[in-house]
Amino acid sequence: MAGSPPTPARLRLGVYADLRYRRLGDRISTDFAFVEFLAGLVPRVEELVVFGRLDPEPGMEPYALPEGARFVALPHYPKVTALRSVARSLHGARRAFRGELGRLDAVWLFGPHPLSFAFARLARLHGTPVFLGVRQDFPRYVESRLPGRSWQWAVPVAKGLELAFRRLARSAPAVVVGEELGRSYRQSGARVLVTGFSLVRVDHLAPLEEALARPWDGDLRLLWVGRIDPEKDPVLLPDVLAALEPRWHLTLVGVGRLAEAVARRARALGVRGRIDFAGYVPNGPELRARYGRSHALVNVSVTEGVPQVLFEAHAAGVPVVATDVGGVRAALRDGELGLVVPPRDAAAVAAALTRLAEDAALRERLVVAGLEHARRETLDVQLDRILAFFAHELER
Repeated sequence: MAGSPPTPARLRLGVYADLRYRRLGDRISTDFAFVEFLAGLVPRVEELVVFGRLDPEPGMEPYALPEGARFVALPHYPKVTALRSVARSLHGARRAFRGELGRLDAVWLFGPHPLSFAFARLARLHGTPVFLGVRQDFPRYVESRLPGRSWQWAVPVAKGLELAFRRLARSAPAVVVGEELGRSYRQSGARVLVTGFSLVRVDHLAPLEEALARPWDGDLRLLWVGRIDPEKDPVLLPDVLAALEPRWHLTLVGVGRLAEAVARRARALGVRGRIDFAGYVPNGPELRARYGRSHALVNVSVTEGVPQVLFEAHAAGVPVVATDVGGVRAALRDGELGLVVPPRDAAAVAAALTRLAEDAALRERLVVAGLEHARRETLDVQLDRILAFFAHELER
């Protein structure tokens, strides 16, 4: 890149994350809400170029790339565990990425992922600055999602990829989700910006008076939002509900392979009638309304970065109970913004929820602090912070 580094408004930025996209007419979309965060870059940069694998099956997913973002299709593979398909995609992906480098001032590559390493090497050879993105503890995430025992070999491979990505970060500044990951990358010698990826905008924030007026003297609605998959530990939730007073009811928002296991466990414990499976609800007004009708959010994951649901609950003025994994404790400021409990401990989750129900002063403190924090960590605030980090690093 010749001459002075571009300011954010003049930056031509390419972004790669391992997301599957679909096309319908001239619209490109995905089922990952993270694209809404990337969409916020469009008015802030000269050009946003999004790289992603394009599903050959036409269709429309909940989250469309906005006008103004240019999409570069990479060869499709169904999932990262389809190893032969991934390997076959590499040549075409490298060719597509290389063809764009002459039109980009910098690239932001999320990983660890085989394509992230390949793209970083191509960008370096071209002289294009590289930034990394890290959203979660990759080895823990892989371990929690193994298809079966025959895939145990994938855990040491994931650890190797994580180590290699940290080494790459010594010469490629990294935007990292959560203090725990940020600390480990700094210890590896990386220049790091720690952040979350909030989808909350200022106009999403609930009025404080309305949040504090939520009645707690009748039935209580507990909310859980996420993939009903192993790393989220949803099968623990019926045990939590069974340990609570009968006036507590649970709504699960999401879909996943453990939905039937949750229902079976609920029937075995006699609490199936107190659980509502709401299915998939995309980020937007309906999901915000779900938060608004809830008394508390529970997050019982066994691995996390900084989950988006924390920002959503804070913005809605809903108290949070979450497990002490990944960047959660730091994100909740050691209990200042929510109650932190051990993972895989239904009794501890239930005790924290009971404490919320019985302590009005605690609820008020958490609601006030959470709304203030959500206002300081909106999507716009975080995007401006990330672009300022990019600008600073490009000037070095």
